[in-house]
Amino acid sequence: MPRPRTYLYAFAAGAVIALIGLGGVTWLSRPASPPAPATASGTTASGTTASGAVSTASALPAVTVFKTPTCGCCTKWVDHLREHGFEVTVTDLPDLTPVKQRFHVPDPLHACHTAAVGTYVVEGHVPAADIERLLAEQPDITGIAVPGMPIGSPGMEQGDRQDPYDVIAFDRNGPRHVFTRYRP
Repeated sequence: MPRPRTYLYAFAAGAVIALIGLGGVTWLSRPASPPAPATASGTTASGTTASGAVSTASALPAVTVFKTPTCGCCTKWVDHLREHGFEVTVTDLPDLTPVKQRFHVPDPLHACHTAAVGTYVVEGHVPAADIERLLAEQPDITGIAVPGMPIGSPGMEQGDRQDPYDVIAFDRNGPRHVFTRYRP
């Protein structure tokens, strides 16, 4: 059974387009296509090699990140995604509440930025590897989140300190489960 979505979809050169108005954010986005099998060189369509490194011929979908204009850790997270082969567009907004509501991000999972990639929502400092896994597995969920701002997560690095945290999979109706655990 297909996932219910409140977003509008359009097929336009693989780009993610957001129409931002007084009523919130309306998405025009191309759904992610299924991952292709690895080629003879060991590189998948997601642009990762068998060793997990990102190839230069990445076919990762574009990511649209919504953040506040002054958030430095959000900018570092965007840099993390770009280092892993994602094409990222950033939209600075003074208030992210309408975006989080539009994407059905549960209040307990809120973080400092919200992103859209393919047909999924990514909330907070989620590692690029988990986004790649999400896109490859295509589970029947709304998205994944790292609530709050755990030290040691991408964009929140502070020396050798690494706090434990979980990446949580969530559905628009509330069911949640741990997608990935990070323990020092």
